[in-house]
Amino acid sequence: MANIFLNYWWILLIILCVILYKYILRFLFGMVIVPEDKIGLVTKKFVLFGINKELPDGRIVATLGEAGFQAKTLAPGLYFWKWFWQYDVTMESFTIIPEGKIGLVLAKDGGEIPTGNILAKYVESDNFQDATKFLDNSGQRGRQTTYITAGSYRINTMLFHVSTTDMVRIQESMVGIITTLDGLPIDAGQIAGKLVDEHNNFQDFDLFIKNGGNRGLQPQVILAGSYNLNPWAIQIEETPMTEIPIGFVGVVISYVGQDGKDLTGTDFKHGNIVEKGYKGVWLEPLGPGKYPINKYIMKVELVPTTNLVLNWASARSEAHNLDKNLSTITVRSKDGFPFNLDVAQIIHVPTTEAPKVIARFGNMVNLVSQVLEPTIGNYFRNSAQDSDVIAFLSSRKERQESAKEHIKKVLDEYNVNAVDTLIGDIVPPESLMKTLTDRKIAEEQKVTYETQKKAQETRQGMEKETAIADMQKDIVKAQQSVEIAERTASATVKKAEGDSTGVKLAVGAEAEATKLRAHAEAEATKARAEAESQAIKLKASAQAEQITLTGNAEAGKILAIGKSNAEAYELAVKAIGGENFTKYKITEELAKGNVKLIPDVLIGGNGNGNSMDGLLGLKLMEMMEPEKKKVDKKPPLKP
Repeated sequence: MANIFLNYWWILLIILCVILYKYILRFLFGMVIVPEDKIGLVTKKFVLFGINKELPDGRIVATLGEAGFQAKTLAPGLYFWKWFWQYDVTMESFTIIPEGKIGLVLAKDGGEIPTGNILAKYVESDNFQDATKFLDNSGQRGRQTTYITAGSYRINTMLFHVSTTDMVRIQESMVGIITTLDGLPIDAGQIAGKLVDEHNNFQDFDLFIKNGGNRGLQPQVILAGSYNLNPWAIQIEETPMTEIPIGFVGVVISYVGQDGKDLTGTDFKHGNIVEKGYKGVWLEPLGPGKYPINKYIMKVELVPTTNLVLNWASARSEAHNLDKNLSTITVRSKDGFPFNLDVAQIIHVPTTEAPKVIARFGNMVNLVSQVLEPTIGNYFRNSAQDSDVIAFLSSRKERQESAKEHIKKVLDEYNVNAVDTLIGDIVPPESLMKTLTDRKIAEEQKVTYETQKKAQETRQGMEKETAIADMQKDIVKAQQSVEIAERTASATVKKAEGDSTGVKLAVGAEAEATKLRAHAEAEATKARAEAESQAIKLKASAQAEQITLTGNAEAGKILAIGKSNAEAYELAVKAIGGENFTKYKITEELAKGNVKLIPDVLIGGNGNGNSMDGLLGLKLMEMMEPEKKKVDKKPPLKP
């Protein structure tokens, strides 16, 4: 075994040399091989010769061959004379910045940052890959204003520390409000720095500093997109763009800029209105659209340019919400009644007058609360005190027109057009409302009753005329019967007058006249009964009228009968004499009572009488027979 080792020792030596060639070459020639994906960071342990043996105070990286961390790095390749006892070479990977990110650089060595600054100024150093150049160009230690973008870099990590951060992305319809962390102080009286150009949306922050940029809030904003912004230098706030809807204008109030000249003249004493770009209310408002407004240095007040409706009503509010604090107006009338009324006011603010409205009141809410609310409320309260509730309700139209004129004059002084004033619902006290309702119901009932009365009167008149028309036939018939009877009796009497000896005929004529009169009376009574039966169906007034007509007819009939009887009696007296007529009537009355004064035998004289006695006896018998027959035929009375 020992012989074999001795014979082949050289093979083992070759294998060891192959395995340890780097160390052998490094030992013999100071050779260092740097791979393609690495860089060599060199640390010099000591200096054999020369005057630069130690680093200056405050320095940690050597640029002139001093002992310590060397600024110069070894790029991929082969290097000699880097003996391990003098140099320590460390392999370091490339610094890689991914897509969508940036590399923030912190220098560990360099000059001092000036007092008041927090970031080191930019110096040329091949994106921090040439440390020697960085230090030779007076690069400053600390956080650097410059950054490195996506890519691979040979960074000497003994001098620079690199950290990554995301790029800044501003979304659509958004703006980025910038606050810088370094730069000159903001001028006195200003709340934001002055406008600085040529810094590529703050991506070249070193140029921003060189151009005199101020630290703090910036007037410039950045729009939608991706930006390489150094978060050590810049803070960004993403906020929505200012949108002005259709039907509105935006009055710009700028808090930054120089004091501009007032453009309103001496008549307007409620604020300054200036040109665009100056501090104050801008004369030209913004139209509908979206604007990248920095909300911290400018304020945009929306002013509606369409007709605006404001409701003084507790249960109603418009979409603009300017009337959300308005409520139903409570007023007190002259007669002491409190009542509520709703009012709607339509106003219009012209586009050219919008800046004056904002300069005077600050916003539309103040216009409503400081002008419209007290003006309209007080007007209607004063108006109500001059009238009672009933008069106020009845003169609603006139009061609405008066309110419109009054409010228009007031709003004209505030650069606002009053389009119309409308009185809505009026709610009187419940007790008074009940009284008015009852009164109105009574009036309507009265009208109804009057109408019904006229209808009934018309109906009564019609029924009365109908009844009269229906009775006219019977009345005429009865009148004709009476007239016939009278004429018959008159003829009979005249005939009796012509024959004074025909007493029997006269008596018969008188009886016939009586019979005719009785028949006429029966007919008239029948007509009256039928008329009365028909009249009962009529109403009270028609019935009274019918009764009157019936009474008149009755009186006329009685008068006619009495007159006829009187004339008949007069003729009878003349014909038979007064004494004989008296005996005749007594006998007639006794016959009506069915009193038998004469026996049922032939009446004759006793020799002492005369012919008149016999005639009277015959007449008496003749008159008693019909009455007896009539009594016999009369039906029994009903119980």
